[in-house]
Amino acid sequence: MSNPNQNFIAGEWLAGVGEIDNVNPSDLSDTIGRYAQADDAQLQRALDAAETAQREWAKAGLERRYNVLMAIGNELIARCEELGTLLAREEGKTQPEGKGEVYRSGQFFTYYAAEALRQIGDNADSVRDGIEVDVRREPVGTVAVISPWNFPMATAVWKIAPALAFGNAVIWKPANLVPASAVVLAEIISRQDIPAGLFNLVMGSGSGVGQKLVESPQVNAISFTGSVPVGRGIAQAAVGNFTKIQLEMGSKNALAIMDDANLDVALACALNGAFGSTGQKCTASSRLVVHKNIHDYFVEKLVEGASNMVVGHALEAGTQVGPVASEAQLRQNLENVELGKQEGAELLCGGERVERATEGYFMTPAVFAGTQNDWQINREELFAPIACVIQVDSYEEALATVNDTRFGLTAGIVTSSLARATHFRRNVKTGCVMVNLPTAGTDYHVPFGGRGESSYGPREQGQYAREFYTTVKTAYIASGDPA
Repeated sequence: MSNPNQNFIAGEWLAGVGEIDNVNPSDLSDTIGRYAQADDAQLQRALDAAETAQREWAKAGLERRYNVLMAIGNELIARCEELGTLLAREEGKTQPEGKGEVYRSGQFFTYYAAEALRQIGDNADSVRDGIEVDVRREPVGTVAVISPWNFPMATAVWKIAPALAFGNAVIWKPANLVPASAVVLAEIISRQDIPAGLFNLVMGSGSGVGQKLVESPQVNAISFTGSVPVGRGIAQAAVGNFTKIQLEMGSKNALAIMDDANLDVALACALNGAFGSTGQKCTASSRLVVHKNIHDYFVEKLVEGASNMVVGHALEAGTQVGPVASEAQLRQNLENVELGKQEGAELLCGGERVERATEGYFMTPAVFAGTQNDWQINREELFAPIACVIQVDSYEEALATVNDTRFGLTAGIVTSSLARATHFRRNVKTGCVMVNLPTAGTDYHVPFGGRGESSYGPREQGQYAREFYTTVKTAYIASGDPA
């Protein structure tokens, strides 16, 4: 490829109609590169190429698909140190987190390589004599993948890998904030034995290229991860073409800490869930629902732990909390800290922009106490290293508080009671539930998704992904012989 910062369209690397800078949030003097922006004509070229390539790929043997996905996955795993460093440099998560994300991305590809071979249909006898019924899944067609900036590679991969495994073409529009990770993944995919146009990287603005993509009648399915307002807009755009949609959106996850909890476990879960990846996770524990009997002790230890977390450059050894991903996000975070104070919350630590050796978007982890569940800081997704403690009098109040949200992605409970744990996981209104674990952290071989405004459409990941990336065909077969 002549220019590593171009779009990959119809099997070719193409310059865009403009470029954007990709700046390291840990060091604003470090420009990672300039990345191409596509226009409507280039998007149309990708759409046309995808249609043709998908028909060829759908006919490809299963072992060809297997080999392609395994090669991508193995290369990501082998290069996780290198590519994880690049990811951390452009997004701001710590280097170990970046390395882990790339490694996990490789695992998604190797998992779906195996799924490509595990496409077994169903058959049955008809209720009519002499007729057999064959039920199998076929590719849905061209899939638009729109991925967020907080997991530049993993979120995109858990959409791209099953799409390719089940015989589809892909047009990927990543977030403009993290183009470097997108280009390196596209470069790996571009070298595989796939038809030209099967996979396309189209970088550009959401309001421009993204909007045209979701409005296109040539797109058969849209998989999106991002905010609720954008998700609503995509749904409205898709319905005119009856395009299949899969939306992963906002969250307001709660971790309930009971009076019988192992407090060391509870503290580790809270710190990891609230402040890992600088709180920029859709599974982050932004609400900590704490039983009154252990509230004061737990809050004291939580503040101590948060205050001692090392905030710094993402690539420095020992950094536990990297920078916020962008100036806009940092500004919003600081506004939410002020909002919490105005609503009456007690800011016990953090919530301040801090300086380090390099200029960056650094912010200390914040802990609010004395908050109420109906306050705005406990109703809206903050996407920040901000934890809000809510005191409750009983397990029953804790469960009611956890469920009192319009979202429903993840929730957790820390308890030593099997009865409470069982009741909680059966009655909490979320798509994922954790017991004595952080709310953040899921596996790639099982379904992921939420309820309410968190998710819409079929689940992602694991074997459940086939519900979205395939369509079912039922065939009736008669022998043709006389009865």
